Amino acid sequence: MQSPDLFSALKPVLAALTDLEVPHYIGGSVASSSLGVVRATADVDVIADLQPQHLRPFVEKLQGQYYFNLQTMAEAVRRQSCFNLIHLATSFKVDVFAAKTRPYDRKVFHRIQYQAMDAENPQERFPRAAAEDVILSKLEWFRLGDEVSEIQWRDVVGLLKAHYHKLDRAYLEDSAREIGVANLLERAWKQVKS
Repeated sequence: MQSPDLFSALKPVLAALTDLEVPHYIGGSVASSSLGVVRATADVDVIADLQPQHLRPFVEKLQGQYYFNLQTMAEAVRRQSCFNLIHLATSFKVDVFAAKTRPYDRKVFHRIQYQAMDAENPQERFPRAAAEDVILSKLEWFRLGDEVSEIQWRDVVGLLKAHYHKLDRAYLEDSAREIGVANLLERAWKQVKS
């Protein structure tokens, strides 16, 4: 179960993105936790198709609720990287990743799933990456971190085990080749089957 602080910090960000019609979804450990591989986290990852013209109205909607640096945000959007928002009431961190323009990253937006995550509001649905895309993202982060993060690797193996019979394997394997992590996926499958 996720902390109430997480949802207090997350909901205004998602509402602002929705109001601005910016496609977005939850990724990272919050997404993997919602898929059954639970672990504690001090932040939440939101992937958003933010463009430079969105920044001013976005920060206007969040003004007074978050600590942020507009210059850092603008640079992150330009470079398709990450910036963070610190929720003042809870000190919870929301990491916002400006979506990349690779064909794979565009596909992820068409595969978003909506899921209940907040135990206090079970009727509310949150956009999150599909299981396959959470796995692929974690494999990319594992590679970017010199393949040493036991936490990322444990998440990948846990998701493969938890969703073994439900995964779209063709999509998973094709996309892994596309983004250069096919060998890592193969290694993870071997660990699952051993």
